[in-house]
Amino acid sequence: MEKRPLGISGIYVTPIIMGTWQAGKAMWSGVKDSESREAIRRAYEAGITTFDTAEAYGNGHSERLLGKTLADVRESTVYATKVSPNHLNYPQVLAACDRSLKNLRTDYIDLYQIHWPAGSWGGKRVPIEETMEALNDLKEKGKIRAIGVSNFSLSQLQDACRHGRIDSLQPPYSLFWRHAERDLIPFCLENRITLLAYSPLAQGLLTGKFGPQHTFPPGDNRSRNKLFKGKNMDRAQAALRRLRPIAERHGATLAQLALCWVIAHPRTCAVVGASKANQVLENVRAAGLRITEADLREMDSISRIVTDHLDDDPVLWDT
Repeated sequence: MEKRPLGISGIYVTPIIMGTWQAGKAMWSGVKDSESREAIRRAYEAGITTFDTAEAYGNGHSERLLGKTLADVRESTVYATKVSPNHLNYPQVLAACDRSLKNLRTDYIDLYQIHWPAGSWGGKRVPIEETMEALNDLKEKGKIRAIGVSNFSLSQLQDACRHGRIDSLQPPYSLFWRHAERDLIPFCLENRITLLAYSPLAQGLLTGKFGPQHTFPPGDNRSRNKLFKGKNMDRAQAALRRLRPIAERHGATLAQLALCWVIAHPRTCAVVGASKANQVLENVRAAGLRITEADLREMDSISRIVTDHLDDDPVLWDT
C-alpha cells in the first residue's frame, strides 16, 4: 500500500487508516476485545500501518488494546491518538499525553490531535494558544512527532495554525457528508495539511447493509447519526441504488467504492473502523481499486441526492 505524507512532518501514513473507536466498546454494540485485536493485527498484516485512536474511546480502553496488540511491531507503525476537549489546558494536555503513552506502551506518539475544540460537548473553554503551547512543548521533548486537530471549523483551524504547525485535520467526510469541501479542504491543500477523513463510510450506511427500517440498540452512537434518520435515510437508500451498478462494474462492494472515492482526493486518507477481521480485508482492497474520472463525476452527482438536502451544521450527530 503506497504511503502518503502527513503534512510536512516527515511521517508517512497509509491511505487506509484503521480507526479504533469501536475497540473502545463504549457507544458501540456487539464489540468483543478478541475480535478487535484480531482485526487490528489483520490490518497490520494486510499493509495498514497507521492506526487512529483516542483517550476518549472507552476511557483509554481502545489505546490499551491497540498498544497490547501491536507492541512487537511498534517501530513499523504510526500511532495517532487524541486529547479530549475537557483536557486542553497546559497541565491537562501534558498529563493526558503521558496517560496515552502508557496506554499505548510507547515512548512517543506519531500524531497527537485535539479531538474537539475547547468548549465542545460542555467542556471548559481554553485559549488555543495555551493548548498549542503544551503540544509544541511535547513535540520539542520528542513525546509527539506531529500535531493535528479534529472537528475544527476553518476559523478554529486558522487560529491553531497561528500558534504552531498543524499537519492534519480530521473531519467527518464521505460521499454522503461533504461539509469539509466548502472551505476546509481548500485551506488544507493550500497549507499542505493532510485530511484524515473519519466516518468515510458514513458509519456503515455506505456499505448498503442497513435498510430503511433499521434501528440501533440504545446507547449505540449511530442512533443519533443524522443520515440514518427520516428523509435523509430515504434519500441515502435512493443514492445507494444508483451507486450499486458502478460498484458492480468494478467488481467491488459499495464500501470499497465509497472508500476509493475518498482516497482519490489529493492529500486525503480514510480512517475506517472495523470490529472484525473480514471487514479489514474488505477495506484494504479499496486501496487497489482504480476508478475513472467519469466514475468520480457520476458518484459526485449521485451523492448530491443526499448532500443537497443537509443543513450547514458540520456535526454528524444530533446533540
